[in-house]
Amino acid sequence: MKRILLVEDEQALARHLTRLLQAEGFTVVHAATQRAAVACLEETPLDLALVDISLPDGNGFAVCTAIKQAQAIPVLFLTASADEDSVVTGLCLGGDDYITKPFRPQELLARITAALRKSGRAPSVFSLHGLTVDTASGMVQKQGQEVFLSPLEYRLLLIFLNNPNMILTRDRLLDELWDAAGEFVNNNTLTVYIKRLREKIEPEPSAPQIILTVRGTGYRLGGGHGSK
Repeated sequence: MKRILLVEDEQALARHLTRLLQAEGFTVVHAATQRAAVACLEETPLDLALVDISLPDGNGFAVCTAIKQAQAIPVLFLTASADEDSVVTGLCLGGDDYITKPFRPQELLARITAALRKSGRAPSVFSLHGLTVDTASGMVQKQGQEVFLSPLEYRLLLIFLNNPNMILTRDRLLDELWDAAGEFVNNNTLTVYIKRLREKIEPEPSAPQIILTVRGTGYRLGGGHGSK
């Protein structure tokens, strides 16, 4: 289970983010001040840090510097400021990404996943029901034979692999696919893409084991998935 350091002094936002990240399977270590954040670095091995710029006893830039000196993990800045100078300062100090409040939860989760993958801390190979997906190379194999997916089909498959313990509503899928591959996706075409993807990856498309339908709600990834 990946461990995220959340450095945020706004308690309501910290609680919201903690619930969001825990629902995605992360362990969250919360620090409300620069001093508490630095203390966490000495006590806890971490995989990623979400750091607010403005803190009551300092700033997120100092926290980023301390993190980079103590642990080789990605740092994502959270800030209410879209000021270009702040962006440049954060990135020059070693920050890996920068997201401005308010932000959409799925955008934050996508950036966390991308940062973990880039740092080598996210699994790059998934295997389930005879299907193997290597996200580093983008190769998909079914029973050892390469499967060719369209960009949107591949993106759809990644959404399920990156959310293995969640029921994904149709609205959530549409939201994540909205700008993928430049293709227009609505409720009707989503059904078509789910059908096409199942035909390519399922052992038996008429009895899906990988992408399961949750009636009245959406879809979820079938059991038996693994990663490395």
